[in-house]
Amino acid sequence: MVVFPNAKINLGLHITRKRADGYHDLETVFYPLPLKDILEIVRLDNRTESQKHSDQENAILFTSSGLTVDGEPSQNLCVKAWQLLKEAFPALPAVQLHLHKNIPMGAGLGGGSADAAFTLLLLNQKFNLQLSEAQLIDAALKLGSDCPFFIINKPCLAGSRGENLLPVQLDLSNYYFVIINPGIHVSTAWAFAQITPQIPVLPIADIISLPVTQWKDLLKNDFEAPVMAAYPAIEQIKTSLYDQGAFYASMTGSGSSVFGIFESKPEKISGLPENYFIQVL
Repeated sequence: MVVFPNAKINLGLHITRKRADGYHDLETVFYPLPLKDILEIVRLDNRTESQKHSDQENAILFTSSGLTVDGEPSQNLCVKAWQLLKEAFPALPAVQLHLHKNIPMGAGLGGGSADAAFTLLLLNQKFNLQLSEAQLIDAALKLGSDCPFFIINKPCLAGSRGENLLPVQLDLSNYYFVIINPGIHVSTAWAFAQITPQIPVLPIADIISLPVTQWKDLLKNDFEAPVMAAYPAIEQIKTSLYDQGAFYASMTGSGSSVFGIFESKPEKISGLPENYFIQVL
């Protein structure tokens, strides 16, 4: 069985409060985009009866292709998602998970969170676990703050750590998106340390109700100023997108990806290094 975990962008991102538990409250809109990984699950049935009753019954084989997936396989969020459901469903069989990675990692696009959430969805469907959406969201939150969004996977206004999700009526399907990632790693912990939390003057929910052509001076990502000051190449991407006709351009998450929204499909995004990841959607 195969599924296609997709990316997301943040439309606006305000850090409103640092909490006693060390996390931050935020306000953002998550918007799904059709930039996708490929995730396949295969049940490992070619074992002897003795193996089925051995520790190998708890095994998961994780492989990957495409963009290089950093870290040990045992620490991959897909593996952790399987382990989480294995604890709740001990009879869950051994599986092989193969991930073909297309979404750049550590880029503010939510690829790892999407892979984890889609693993939960895939296991639930393939093995008929009968978990409700609410139960899947609860499991996803244990894997990461962004993971619950991908269970819903529709435009959502997000609050708290990002797990409080309210679907919103927002359809940008008539526009074209350009995603650019320069391959710069921005530490999320460092980015949060640069922010002084504050309540925004205008809530994001009010801004996104306006035409996209009015977003430029209103819809802000709090991480942009410190991240772009530290990494001028990221600011250059945003400037380039506006120079080439974007209605709206912004960094997503804590970076380093930047997206632009266009009325017509750009023929080519010029003036940027050839090694940058550039995708027109």
